[in-house]
Amino acid sequence: MTNNIIIIILLAIAAIILGVIAYLHRKGIGFTKLVFGSLVVGIAFGLVLQLLYGNDSAITTSTINWLSIVGSGYVALLQTLITPLIAVSLIGAFTRLSDVANLRKIGVTVLATLLITTAIAALLGVLSVFAFHLQGAHFVAGTSADAANVAAIKEHQTALKGITLPQQIISFFPTNIFADLAGTRATSTIAVVIFSAITGVAYLGLRKTEPDIANQVAKGINVLDRLVHGIIKLILALTPYGIFALIAKAAATDSIKSIAQLGIFIVAAYVALIAVLLVHTIILLANHVNPILYYQKVWPALIFAFTSRTSAGTLPLNLKIQTESLGINTAIANFAGSFGLTIGQNGCAGVYPAMIATIIAPTVGINVFTPQYIISLIAIVTLSSFGSAGVGGGATFSTLMVLGTLNLPVGIMAVIIAIDPIVDMARTAVNVNDSILAGLIAAKATKSLDEKMLNDEGNVVANTL
Repeated sequence: MTNNIIIIILLAIAAIILGVIAYLHRKGIGFTKLVFGSLVVGIAFGLVLQLLYGNDSAITTSTINWLSIVGSGYVALLQTLITPLIAVSLIGAFTRLSDVANLRKIGVTVLATLLITTAIAALLGVLSVFAFHLQGAHFVAGTSADAANVAAIKEHQTALKGITLPQQIISFFPTNIFADLAGTRATSTIAVVIFSAITGVAYLGLRKTEPDIANQVAKGINVLDRLVHGIIKLILALTPYGIFALIAKAAATDSIKSIAQLGIFIVAAYVALIAVLLVHTIILLANHVNPILYYQKVWPALIFAFTSRTSAGTLPLNLKIQTESLGINTAIANFAGSFGLTIGQNGCAGVYPAMIATIIAPTVGINVFTPQYIISLIAIVTLSSFGSAGVGGGATFSTLMVLGTLNLPVGIMAVIIAIDPIVDMARTAVNVNDSILAGLIAAKATKSLDEKMLNDEGNVVANTL
């Protein structure tokens, strides 16, 4: 049987699976059940594909390329809306502020939650390295870096070459908002956040001096917000299909051999990330929120983040869950969702850079067990978490920035990056959870949380699609 015939058969099987998902969708199967089912079937399809033909064979590559029309196409549709959604949502957050006095409290609470949890995440990353005795990178002995991975690291290094931490911070500021809305820079997302926040503050000033004009601005933003969210509702209905294709790609192309060779690092990373989720759970308990009900409600966003590896792509679902399931008002949800994309990502900009730095540091004679090293690393990681890219690969930029600040070599990353997608899935889910948590804590702090909606077990995002 020729390769082309095998590929056609495999694509026919994938088409049948997508058809079954569509049938179940029309029958009204719950959104969460459908998403989880798509996840399981996608993993099975991808693993069978890799076991039969290998992760880099012509058959696997071609099949996944065709299937990526569904998965990557879905993510592309979501990402297309990211910068417009951030701009409209954040400016809209200011137009919906009934009590301007709460603005400072909301901003401080959201940022404090994001940054403090990132510092804790960095510490947990360091402790996980200690617990699994990974410091010194001895676990990569005998493992060679793939040429493509070396090239990827060099590409990232080139983008960051000669850029100090202060210069990186300067790059956050918008210089051409239209270019940033088009996503032309690695820091475009945070530039749009900054511009939108400035525009929002300007609106508040206009509301005091020229209320009639401010009212027209608010109506215009509300119209744009309704339009963007209408598009989002259409795209979110495609989630089960996108998740099947995305997870099938990951299961088919992530080398089982590499996973086995670097399995100890994967385990250590997942332990640290689970520990971060436990910290989030403790914060929920401290704020008298039922964590079981909370995770039931945020599950769709975490699953999508896990499979798609994009915090930015998860933003529409993130905001929908905050406002329609958790009882967080739109203004606070927009603040938390927008800032959570670029500041204090617990997984990509907290756990991961801290782990890599602690693994590498002993290779150049640094004693990683000293309080001085741990404190300085946590501070650097937290500062470097500003401007984290909300898409797959953002962790690499954050990590290279931390390593550059500490003058640490980056060669070992070319080995570890082979299994990065496996780790990145959990990192992204943790990022999204922290963003939602920040919104919940800010709503609690300002006494604006709809407790009835939060505690309503039947009020989940599945019922709104």
